[in-house]
Amino acid sequence: MCHICIILALNIFHIPMNKNILLFALLFAFTSAYGATPEPGPDSVQSAKSFRKQITRTVKLDYLLFLPKDYSERASTKKKYPLILFLHGAGSRGTNVWKVAVQGPPKIVREKTDFPFIVLSPQCPTGQRWDNDALMALLDEVMLKYRVDKSRVYLTGLSMGGFGTWRLGVAYPERFAAIAPICGGGDWIPTRLTDSNKASALATLGVWAFHGRKDSVVKLSESERMVEMLKKAGCREVELTIYPEANHDAWTETYNNPKLYEWFLLHQRH
Repeated sequence: MCHICIILALNIFHIPMNKNILLFALLFAFTSAYGATPEPGPDSVQSAKSFRKQITRTVKLDYLLFLPKDYSERASTKKKYPLILFLHGAGSRGTNVWKVAVQGPPKIVREKTDFPFIVLSPQCPTGQRWDNDALMALLDEVMLKYRVDKSRVYLTGLSMGGFGTWRLGVAYPERFAAIAPICGGGDWIPTRLTDSNKASALATLGVWAFHGRKDSVVKLSESERMVEMLKKAGCREVELTIYPEANHDAWTETYNNPKLYEWFLLHQRH
């Protein structure tokens, strides 16, 4: 029975109803009948148009590149190497690309020259954040020029680079075998809007995140939220390691741990 019919029935049978109740009932009936959003369709005051135009942009990134010790020795062979794409934090932005080598894998290879990965470490320009288009263009260029094993490309970053790792990894899960974001966070919406073509790649992406419990710069909840969202999106291997006493520097212990690199090599993108 509709709401207006109920009101009429109350009047017919002389059921008492004060003015406030009557006003509320009439208002509820009106909003129920007319409050639903109508199906979108053409109208007489505007016209439907379509726009299409090809645009191009130029991207530029300085970067450090490390090649394994035996890379040149095997120049005549077809041996291919796993690659780590490393994204630094906000403090290493600028025009001096060697600032990138103060942390993470580009620092590790200065001390461990037998490191078995190609290490690609771009520098984000001053005042900017990591840009997916620029990073993918650089990655494509390096993979074209060097003997990179396409099935074993890994992504990691710290702080601002941790945010960049989440963003790039979720946008291009089919390009990476595994990702390791450190003290970062991200936008959970892309995980909800992942198209069907990327959903299967996201489901098989290896994810190992790291964060300090006492982080006062990027809250632990940022990593926790992204881990939860990836699980809901169908990602089957998502792990979060929390350092109980660490503040923002969750990367030193992480990158000094050989298990991270062993874990990377367990993952392949077929």
